[in-house]
Amino acid sequence: MQLPSLSYFIVFIILVSSLSSCKLSRFVYHNFADINDHKIFPARVVAKGETSFKFPYADLERKPKSIKIDNKSYDFESFLREHKSVAFVMIENDSIVYERYFNKYNDESIVPSFSMAKSITSILIGIAIDEGLIQSVEEPITNYIPELKKNGFEKVKIEHLLQMTSGLDFNEGYFNPFGEVATFYYGTNLRKSIAKLKLKREPGLEMEYVSGNTQLLGLVLERALKGRTVSSYLEEKLWQPLEMEFDASWSIDRRKDGLEKTFCCVNASARDYAKIGRLYLHQGNWNGKQIVSKSWVEQSTKIDSTQGSSKNYQYQWWLPTENGDYMAKGILGQYIYVHPTKDLIIVRLGKDKDDQDWETILSKISEAW
Repeated sequence: MQLPSLSYFIVFIILVSSLSSCKLSRFVYHNFADINDHKIFPARVVAKGETSFKFPYADLERKPKSIKIDNKSYDFESFLREHKSVAFVMIENDSIVYERYFNKYNDESIVPSFSMAKSITSILIGIAIDEGLIQSVEEPITNYIPELKKNGFEKVKIEHLLQMTSGLDFNEGYFNPFGEVATFYYGTNLRKSIAKLKLKREPGLEMEYVSGNTQLLGLVLERALKGRTVSSYLEEKLWQPLEMEFDASWSIDRRKDGLEKTFCCVNASARDYAKIGRLYLHQGNWNGKQIVSKSWVEQSTKIDSTQGSSKNYQYQWWLPTENGDYMAKGILGQYIYVHPTKDLIIVRLGKDKDDQDWETILSKISEAW
């Protein structure tokens, strides 16, 4: 006797759900990226240092009166609240001019970075090059991941990964439980998954945004660190030197010998994310100490469309306009936005984008500032 299709589906769900450690069961249960995902994955703590830098508050609060969408104006704060924001912080001239938290979140709340972690990974690659742990962006990644030689990766350079021009064959479909991005996000063996990656075109021909590039950067960095974890490097080179206020964490694929999910999963507070923006606003310098080279910051934020790269994406940072602004961004509407000529940093964290074009909204706020 044949089971009806609904019964097949129920049996499938039961079987999948019984495999608690399986990537597919994680996907079915959690379905899609969520602001609470940092609670479901194992992670390494990234500890703050003994001292904390705190942005002072400006004497007078300053904020846009309204937001204009499709020729209709909305009250600024109501718009933030109604469109699933949980944090919105604006910093001008090193002072907080506006700070609000919504939906029971506060200044201590930890929020996943999602793809803002790509920009953080890029900073760590820059520091590793400054320190000579990595020779240059011109190095082939097979110098660090030799197991990919058999898959034809000899021509793929570190810069190709930074620019998303590697030609990587990677399914970025977030609703496909069998695609690579689901495997990388929910899976429990990133190194094994990386070893299976293929190319679909020659590197250096075309920019295609896929998270596999940044995860490859993460493995390059781990191999260059020779025994240290990526999380400990973040702690030593960024979290403590930038005098973060709160401990952070970096989600890993599994508890034992796990690898950081460098394409997605730093977990931190809003003001500490803002300090990443402040570091770049000051061209890699933090209160007199050069954390990452000025040349790395410049290369990461300049418009360049040579060798297949996109003029609006450089070294894991987005360039939303041609006015010198740049941003780190995550899938649920997480943003670290920087406009150097305005001396402005904006951090927006949310439960979702809620179908809003936040890139344009942030750019318009800065233009009118």
